[in-house]
Formats: sequence, C-alpha cells, structure tokens
Amino acid sequence: MIDGVAFYCMSSDLYLPGAIGLINSLRLHGHDEPIYLLDCGLSEAHRELLAGEVKLVTAPAGVPPYLLKTAAPRSHPAEVMVLIDVDMVVTRPLDSLIELADGGRVVAFKDNIDRFVEDWASVLDLDEVRARPYVSSGLVMLSGRLGAEVLRLWDERQDRCDYALSWFERRVEDYPLLFLDQDVLNAVVSSPAVAEQDLVVADKRLAPHQPYHGLRIIDEAKLRCAYRDGSEPYLLHQYLDKPWLRPMYHGIYSQLLSRLWLGDDVAIRFPESEVPLRMRPGRRAWASRKCFNLQDLIRWYARDVVPEWVARRRGSPRRVAGARR
Repeated sequence: MIDGVAFYCMSSDLYLPGAIGLINSLRLHGHDEPIYLLDCGLSEAHRELLAGEVKLVTAPAGVPPYLLKTAAPRSHPAEVMVLIDVDMVVTRPLDSLIELADGGRVVAFKDNIDRFVEDWASVLDLDEVRARPYVSSGLVMLSGRLGAEVLRLWDERQDRCDYALSWFERRVEDYPLLFLDQDVLNAVVSSPAVAEQDLVVADKRLAPHQPYHGLRIIDEAKLRCAYRDGSEPYLLHQYLDKPWLRPMYHGIYSQLLSRLWLGDDVAIRFPESEVPLRMRPGRRAWASRKCFNLQDLIRWYARDVVPEWVARRRGSPRRVAGARR
C-alpha cells in the first residue's frame, strides 16, 4: 500500500445511499486510506452515520454542485489524490491504478464518447490543446506536483462554465464546455501542462455503466464481476438513473448496492427503514422488484436499436433531471 493516498467524494442527503455504497465497497477491498467527503447538504443524523469512516468537509457556500468536485482535494491535499463519484461501486482493489498514478501521473478511464474542442484553449486561457483520449471525470487519480497543478487548473477554470448552455440545460451542442467540469478536466490534460506520457487512460470496459452489457456477478460477497472473457472491471458507474431514487431494473449495481447497505460485514450499516422495499431481502421485496424489472430492461435495450436522430430529438429527460438533482 502506498503512503499518502486519500479518496475524495461529495454527497448531499439525496446521494447518501450511493455514498454509503461507495465507502463500504472501498473498505471491503482493503482501502483503509482517509476518505474526505464534501458535505453538500447532509442531515445531522447522516453526518453522525458517516463520521466514523469519513472526514467531513463543509462545502463552500453559494457554489453550484457541478463546481465542487475539486473543493475537498484542494483544501485537504494528499500525495496521491483519488477523486471518485458516489454513484460508483468498487468491485476490485484499486492498488494497481494508484501505483500507476504514484510518481506524478494522471490516471482516468476513457469516456464512452470521443470529444475534442480546439476552442478549449481560448475559452479556458490555456496555451494550446492537442487531441487526446477523452476521459471520464468519474474517477481521476492525481499525484505529485503534476497532480497539484492539474487540480489547480481544473478548479480555477471551472468557474467559466455556463450551466444554462450545458448538456444538462439548453444543450447548445457547439458550446465548448457542454459537459462542464469534465470538459474542463479534458482541456487541462490536453494542454502542455500534462506531457503525453504522464496521462494514463484506462480501458472504459474496466469502469462500465448501465446496462452493464456482458457483465455478471461472480462473487457477491466479494463484489466481484466479470465479462465472458474473464476480465474484471475495477468499478461500476451508475451515472444515469439511481436505484434509490426511482424503481428500476434490479441489475448488478442494485444487487451489489443492497449487499453494501445491509451486509453484516460493512463499515456503515444503512438503516433498513431508509432502504426502498424493492431493495430489501424477503418475499415482498422480491415481488416489488418483479414489477419493474421487465419494463425497465426493455427500455434499456430499446435504446440500442432506436435510431440516433430519434434519440437526439427525444433527449433523455431522466438524465437531465438526475443531473439537476
């Protein structure tokens, strides 16, 4: 285990169930490093619930949530900083990725889209930008002087984002910062501040999102998942709909989340009274899940056959609503 590693995430009461799942998954995989959680609106009861496992950091007043990801690591830096979203469940130890980051590298996963905007340089006051793989901001590892500089630039340039023009509001497609902080991150790592050899881009299959095509749980107790070829992802990223916010297909993320909330071996036991019925054990919960599984599964797989131009015109109101929350 590398010394000087810390994890950073953020949560409000609305995202607390995801935060508990993330924290418990880290602990079950042996990650006993400090976890700094930015308090974006937690109740006192939930602060007490988390207090034994995380270091709570008060969010700056009046700052929109989409500009807060860099707040905790900037105020509480570590030698290796792991910024991770609370809608992730870690399914295997992250040690090998942390080792890649150690020594002054940036590690992130390839995003599902390819994107590069030459105007990033002028909009964000960077010397220049060169096309590089577009990465997800869901999990980013930074270390050393380079990591501190990337974090500074990412943090300071985020205030140039205009939420109203972003994908989550008016969706102005030629807006250079359409994806807000993620576009800012990609602009920074595409600038001369980061040498090409210091950017490590991991395979997106190792950080998949729903509907998790080809993945299955092979050991629920150990949170292990695998593809048919035997490769195992590092984490699952439920970046769209959240199973604690609405009834939905009880897939592998939901199954692992239930295990992480109610297992006897977890660091933070989520009060069962706050767990949706459909995600609890027992016959009534089983019947509740069956009511939603088929319709939601059909909805997801239909997305694969709907023509792209239809999908664009219809948009994704659920994703927009989730982002606003």
